[in-house]
Amino acid sequence: MASQFRISVLVGIATALIFSVALPSFAADPATVSINSALRAGLSAEEIVARLNQNNEQRAAALHSYEGRRSYLLTYHGFPADRDAQIEVVAHYQAPESKSFDVISAGGSKMIQSKVFSKLLESEREAAQAENQRQTSLTPDNYTFTLLGSRPSSYGGCYRLAVEPRRDNKFLYRGEICVNAADFAVETIDAEPAKSPSFWTRKTRIEHRYQKVGQFWLPAFNQTVANIRLGGTAVLSIVYSDYEFR
Repeated sequence: MASQFRISVLVGIATALIFSVALPSFAADPATVSINSALRAGLSAEEIVARLNQNNEQRAAALHSYEGRRSYLLTYHGFPADRDAQIEVVAHYQAPESKSFDVISAGGSKMIQSKVFSKLLESEREAAQAENQRQTSLTPDNYTFTLLGSRPSSYGGCYRLAVEPRRDNKFLYRGEICVNAADFAVETIDAEPAKSPSFWTRKTRIEHRYQKVGQFWLPAFNQTVANIRLGGTAVLSIVYSDYEFR
């Protein structure tokens, strides 16, 4: 019975973390301009989102395939016991929707490896499917957008947009995105799921950061904090590195 309870908690944690690993990557413009000339007053949320989606369609065609290394670390503190685990994987992407993963090392809790990490990787493969991408992309069909202003960023400056999902979906979220002013690509996402993903979770927050690699914006860092019922806290950190384009 105790083992079944622990498994239920871990499956609930995995469910809470699913949407954090399913966030999209965005190709960057081949030619960039300086942020000072790109960051303009007077653009509406609708215009920014239209530019984002128009450019994404063009840029996605340039991103044929790549692979990259990822380091996952999950720590859980709370009832019924503290646990942690880590894995290293090489992720392979082939346009338009194929993702696969090779696990190259693993350590820590076997239960987390089998019940959490495996579910996360499978969910990311599911999210890459064309229909799921359509239903979860940053478009007016899926979200409402409110312009909050602009701010400096690691890449000079970005437009801050509040995003609100139009329906419940395990891959949709509410929160704030920052759209790079030069490339009109997403730099950061700070959000929570559109709905509580599991009975076992009370609140989930995600911080997702992208990096510019050559001509492309790809994930750099992800941290998701899930507050679990009975007082536990799960923290998932993912570091992305060593991208190679094919």
